Amino acid sequence: MGSLYYGDTAEPIQIEDRALAHLKVVIATKLRRNESFTLSWRHPDGEPVGRSTIWLHPSIPLRFVFQEPSSPELSRAWIEELAHSANSSGGITLVEEHLAEAGE
Repeated sequence: MGSLYYGDTAEPIQIEDRALAHLKVVIATKLRRNESFTLSWRHPDGEPVGRSTIWLHPSIPLRFVFQEPSSPELSRAWIEELAHSANSSGGITLVEEHLAEAGE
């Protein structure tokens, strides 16, 4: 399980490593362009049921911490799906990866 530290909050947002690696690509691209946006996710198992949203801005410190030492192979389709949502009025919504069926 990876961690996303945002601003001066000591408690991280827990996000699965693979999902966090894909989010990192999209978030870094948007912040590099000096764009602000929201990030929304459903609370993981073990936390109170619900969802959260944060406002991401280039001037606010952000740190990605991964449990796994090696980077996963990234899915271009998942990055594109997250990037598409990042450019919408609703901001990035963390969605599950849609894995291709065998034989596709």
